[in-house]
Amino acid sequence: MFTSPNPLYVQPKVYPVDEHQISSDKIDPNAAYVILKLRQAGYKAYLVGGGVRDLLLKQNPKDFDISTSARPEEIKALFRNCILIGRRFRLAHLRFGKKIIEVSTFRAGDTGVADLIVRDNVWGTEEQDVLRRDFTINGLFYDIEHQTVIDYVGGYTDVAKRVLRTIGQPDVRFVQDPVRMIRLIKFCARFNFDIDSSTFQALLGCKGEIIKSSSVRILEELLRMLESGSAKTFFHLLHEYGLLNPLLPVVANYFSHNPDNEILALLCEADAANSKGPLDRSILLSAMIFPLLRHRLLQRAQKSHQPFHLGIIQEEASRVIDETFSPFFLLPRRLSGMVSSILTSQFRIQPLDDKPLRRPKPPRDPMFIYALHLFKLRAKVQPDLLPYYTLWTEATFGQEPLPMPPPIEPEERRRPRRRRRHHEGS
Repeated sequence: MFTSPNPLYVQPKVYPVDEHQISSDKIDPNAAYVILKLRQAGYKAYLVGGGVRDLLLKQNPKDFDISTSARPEEIKALFRNCILIGRRFRLAHLRFGKKIIEVSTFRAGDTGVADLIVRDNVWGTEEQDVLRRDFTINGLFYDIEHQTVIDYVGGYTDVAKRVLRTIGQPDVRFVQDPVRMIRLIKFCARFNFDIDSSTFQALLGCKGEIIKSSSVRILEELLRMLESGSAKTFFHLLHEYGLLNPLLPVVANYFSHNPDNEILALLCEADAANSKGPLDRSILLSAMIFPLLRHRLLQRAQKSHQPFHLGIIQEEASRVIDETFSPFFLLPRRLSGMVSSILTSQFRIQPLDDKPLRRPKPPRDPMFIYALHLFKLRAKVQPDLLPYYTLWTEATFGQEPLPMPPPIEPEERRRPRRRRRHHEGS
C-alpha cells in the first residue's frame, strides 16, 4: 500500500482575490447565473474542478462545472433548460445554446476502500465531495460571491508547484477508478506537471487495472487528447509508463520496434495544426493509424508483387482499424468508416508504387478534403511529398489554400449512448 504524503484536510484554507488573482471577467456569465440562482434558492454552489484549476493557471477553461448542495431533481425544478443524465452518476446539464453547464450534487464516498466504484449517488457535504475527487489540483472550489478559492486538500499549493497528487492513497484511488491513471498522464502531458513520487509508484503498480475500466470513457479521453495539442507527449508517456500496451497493443508494438516513430512525428504536426484550428477526430485517428497501414501494405506488396487497387487498400484499412482497437475498444461505426476513407485516399493521392500522376481527377467523395488534411501532415513530416500535395490541392481548389473540412454534425458523430459512471475535473 502506498500512502499519500498529503493529508486530507477537514478545515479548508481560503484564498482571497489578492492572492489567487482570478479576474471575475474570466468567469463564464452563464455559470455565474446558475450559481447565483442556486444560492438565491438557498443552496450552496461553487465552481469546481478543472475550471478553477485552469483559471489559476491563467488559461481559458473549456468547461465551467458547478457543484452544489441541491439534489438533481431540485436543480431541474429551478431551471427549464435542465436535463438529468446518468444513472450511476446523476448529473444535471443546463443548456445555453450550444454550451452546456454541468452541475453535480455534493457526493459522499468512502475513499479508503480499494473496490471499483460502480455507483456514486450518495449525497454529502462539500467537504466530502472534495475528498472523493481524483487529484488535488481538481479539488478546489471557487466562491464567485466572495471571490475566494476554497481548498480542503492542498490543491492550491500543488497548482503553484505544478505537482500532480491524488487525494487519498493513490493505489486505492486508481483501483476505485482506473481511468484516473489515464487522466494523470493527460494532466502531465497538458500542463507539464511533475508527478508526486507515491502517486507515480502507484501508477506503475496499478497499470494492470486499466482494462477493468469503461472502454467508452477511455476512448473519449484518448480522442480528447488527440485534439488537445499535447497528443505527442501524451501517447509517448502512455507508452513509457506501460498503459499503451493493454489498451492499444498494435500501436504499442509499433512504438517499441520503430525508433523513428512516424506516429509520434505525425501527432507532433497534428498538435501544431490544432493550435491554429481544431482538426476533426477522423483526421487525427487516421494520423495515428496510417503508418500501421502503410507497413502492412508494403509487406503484402513484397509477397504478392501485384499492384493494389483502391478496393484492396480499403479492405486492408478496415482490417488495420479493427486490429488496432481490438480487443478493448469498439470504434463507432461512422468514425471507423471516415477513418477508412481517409486512409484509402492517401494511396489515391500518392500511389503505393509512386507512379507519377499528370492529371489528377479529384473524386466527389466528401471525405477527400479530410484526406488532404492528413496528407498535409504527412508532407510536413516528409517534405518529398509536397509536390503530390500541391498537385492535388491545386486540382481540387485551384490557387486557394486548403480549406478546413466541414464540421461533422453532432448527431452524426455521437457514439452509442452509455451511462456515465464517474465524473471529475476535466
